[in-house]
Amino acid sequence: MPPKTKTKTKTKRVVKDRRQKRKPCNFCIERAIDVNYKDVVRLRKFVSERGKILPRRISGSCAKHQRMLTVAVKRARIIAFLPFVTE
Repeated sequence: MPPKTKTKTKTKRVVKDRRQKRKPCNFCIERAIDVNYKDVVRLRKFVSERGKILPRRISGSCAKHQRMLTVAVKRARIIAFLPFVTE
């Protein structure tokens, strides 16, 4: 069996990853000073159907409001406004 020879292949162009534009923070748009744990309708938008808090990159919140949102969701769960898990 003859030895394999290496053939030159054309180099592929490197395509840069194009990131999508970040969503603007919903709370910054509405000039919200704080995130209230009693506002269950708004909090449900930031909780998945399994009951998990959505991360910043998916929800589009800024870091400041994401921290406030996390505290509000946890408080709402303890008071039983929101479920810990869904069935």
